[in-house]
Amino acid sequence: MYDALIIGGGAAGLSCALVLGSAKNKPFAKDKHIGIIAHQKTSHLQTALFNNVLGLPPKTTGASILESGKKQLTDLYPHINQVEGEKVLELSKSEDLFKIRTNKNTYIAKIIVVAVGYTNLMTIKGLEHYTEPHPRTPIEKNRIWLKNTDHLIEENLYVAGTLAGWRSQFAIASGSGAHVATDILTLWNGGKDTKVHDKVEA
Repeated sequence: MYDALIIGGGAAGLSCALVLGSAKNKPFAKDKHIGIIAHQKTSHLQTALFNNVLGLPPKTTGASILESGKKQLTDLYPHINQVEGEKVLELSKSEDLFKIRTNKNTYIAKIIVVAVGYTNLMTIKGLEHYTEPHPRTPIEKNRIWLKNTDHLIEENLYVAGTLAGWRSQFAIASGSGAHVATDILTLWNGGKDTKVHDKVEA
């Protein structure tokens, strides 16, 4: 049973996981069971090259970020379970819990974050009735989004990144994932607005 399960290991999914992981010492988050199904094969980061992202050295590749992001998550927040080599096939809901079926296993979660790419090849069964043409890309590109309000599709079901309707820009997708993470932390913190910052020791 996961308290929060993220689907997708690209910019939005990894950013969401890192922010959730960073709250591990907060009383409201320390006992939460968090996971990420880190499917990355269809991530647009696989072929990306970055020269215009604050904090990244010029010529940083998206492929290197995918690998370093997973390592950062493992090194800093090993309590977050990274599920490798599985693709999500179906999402369903029973009462207040979500069931995720992959090509290998089935998982149960209280909160789901869908953070996969926005191509029309996204075929997770159970999300069809939320799918519409993407509002910020030319219609001929056949991009999609999951209709949402401020990242929330329905209670406890979130979407992040380009699939949430945002433009395909690395900083935007990362910020979207972090946004969703702080929304989840706020929910766990009884509705009190929550964010997580680390500070340099004086």
